[in-house]
Amino acid sequence: MHRDHPMMPFVAVAAGIATFSLMDGVMKSASIAVGAYSAMLFRSLIGAGLMLPIWHFGGGHWPRGDTLRLHALRGALSAGLATSFFWGLVRLPLAEAIALSFVAPLIALYLAAVMLGERIERRSITGSLIGFAGVLVIAAARLTGDAYTTEAAWGIGAIMISAVLYAFNLVLMRKQAQVASPQEVTLFQAGFAALWLGLAAPWLVVWPDADALAEIGGGALLAVISLLLISWGYGRAEAQRLLPLEYTAFIWASVVGWFMFDEGLTGWTVAGVALIVLGCLIAARKPTEQTAL
Repeated sequence: MHRDHPMMPFVAVAAGIATFSLMDGVMKSASIAVGAYSAMLFRSLIGAGLMLPIWHFGGGHWPRGDTLRLHALRGALSAGLATSFFWGLVRLPLAEAIALSFVAPLIALYLAAVMLGERIERRSITGSLIGFAGVLVIAAARLTGDAYTTEAAWGIGAIMISAVLYAFNLVLMRKQAQVASPQEVTLFQAGFAALWLGLAAPWLVVWPDADALAEIGGGALLAVISLLLISWGYGRAEAQRLLPLEYTAFIWASVVGWFMFDEGLTGWTVAGVALIVLGCLIAARKPTEQTAL
């Protein structure tokens, strides 16, 4: 059997992030219709339903012990970060929300060293800082214009809470991918997210109409595809090498925002994207003994 090409984890994760960005646009529309909580609850239920036969007929076995607890923890994080993100997304433009969320990979880079024992390589730090500089360029252009309303301020707070939870989620993704298949990771993340969110359903649920349910179903399918791709990639490369790829989400968010919500691109956006891509290329370079700290 041939070994995977060393760039395949990067290709898989990049494709997964692009798919997730499209899902963000679909879920923003659904969240406007029924609220972020209900959109996320039904997306998780549909996602688990889609993954159950794939996992079962692929030879899946019920996880036990530490693995099951890890799935439960990541499901809780997923429920919290996604619901807070979609709540904020309703109150902010898509590209702006993505820009704010980019503090997560920078936090996760160092969490990976503490929680997973990974060595932080000089090129990973350099690539992340260059990518983050691109985020600052974009965010500054977005955030120094018109005055924000109270709703927008709450939206920014929700996105920042989501970013902190996502940083932990990214690190746990690497640990989870080392003990479970992508199918198992995707199924149990969706299943546990639905379980935790379902606890509040008697008080918070809003039943979607046919149009909203179709959007949520599409979001669930896109989320499943994305999680499979990202879990596969994280199972084959260190988290610190893959984390800077998170910045490419802004490229896709800009496209989705333009197509679905008529958001335009500016010169500042192009400059920021150029820095983001440069940072990703630097971080993805094959390490050598001379470049490793």
